[in-house]
Amino acid sequence: MSHNHAHGGHSHSHSHTTNKRALTFSFLLIAGFMFVEFIGGILTNSLALLSDAGHMLSDSVALGLSLAAIIFGQKAATIEKTYGYKRFEILAALLNGIALVALSAYILYEAIVRLSSPPQVIGKGMMIIAIIGLLINIIVAWILSRGETKDNLNVRSAFMHVLGDLLGSVGAIIAALLILLFGWNIADPIASMIVSVIVLYSGWHILKDSVNILMESKPSNIHTHEVVDILRAIPDVEDVHDLHIWMITQEFPSLTVHLRVKNDSDRDLILEQALEALADHTGIKHITIQIEGRKLKVEEHCCTLY
Repeated sequence: MSHNHAHGGHSHSHSHTTNKRALTFSFLLIAGFMFVEFIGGILTNSLALLSDAGHMLSDSVALGLSLAAIIFGQKAATIEKTYGYKRFEILAALLNGIALVALSAYILYEAIVRLSSPPQVIGKGMMIIAIIGLLINIIVAWILSRGETKDNLNVRSAFMHVLGDLLGSVGAIIAALLILLFGWNIADPIASMIVSVIVLYSGWHILKDSVNILMESKPSNIHTHEVVDILRAIPDVEDVHDLHIWMITQEFPSLTVHLRVKNDSDRDLILEQALEALADHTGIKHITIQIEGRKLKVEEHCCTLY
């Protein structure tokens, strides 16, 4: 029986450094302006500003968690934690997703309550604070976009938080304009509702992706039956079984499989072909393959000694 393990040796240190820097600057900017927007929301009596400040509070926690996840994720593996602390970033993304969904649902509820009796809102003050908030969010979104928003679920969840804030600022500006020009105080809760629904949608997807990874689901872009077909197409491979594809993190997919081959086959060659085919098709570098021969039926003869 042959057993082999292939692991990607390329370093992610550059991407981790970029993500860490982006998250640090974003955290400082968001946390600082959150207090300004919260006080402004109280003074102007604007739910749109308060909801945006609430999203910024959620963002501050999200960015802090994401930053901690990057730092913890770089810790080396130990005897007890053989994958290190890489899963910490998925836990951070899960908490961020829960926060997005919960906060959006609460603001949506508050906005619906205000629809029946919209309070008086100070449109001018609301406009000034919303514009400053929009500029801050644009800067932070740009900083985070320099990180791995596509391949790193943790950074993407933080980025979605900030995009939600950006939308909140746009909604607050539009609502402030309507209040200033037409006296439509109802625009404030309506803007809050629209932004909350959008953020709720994003939060749900982050929550779902986090749970999928924690449940050891396969990456969505890899199809199990295609992997089986690729392995079965290798000469002398007779059967493919015990195939498992999962993710430690979104950046760290893994695969294990057993291959049954002909007894007289070149197992080293099959192993090399299988690793190359899997890496080319799936992009997975962390692969474990066990090669087994066909079990031979041995005829047992019972003899009686005299």
